[in-house]
Amino acid sequence: MYQAQMYRSYVEYAPMGDAARHLLKSFEALSEADRREVLEQLLRRAAELPYAFPSDEELLHAADHVFQELDRGEAKG
Repeated sequence: MYQAQMYRSYVEYAPMGDAARHLLKSFEALSEADRREVLEQLLRRAAELPYAFPSDEELLHAADHVFQELDRGEAKG
């Protein structure tokens, strides 16, 4: 359950447009089975897209964000 809370927190604070935020909130409202189906399709499609791998700086920023969220969760108890 803690992962879901961290995910929701990320959705609330991640820099993204309104359409992307709405899509993620709608995704959260799906049943577990539907979320898995949607995620499977998104991953299949994402694997086919041409994109650059994240830079070291982008990976460090993402890791820093995750650890800050974990620290906030631990501080709340």
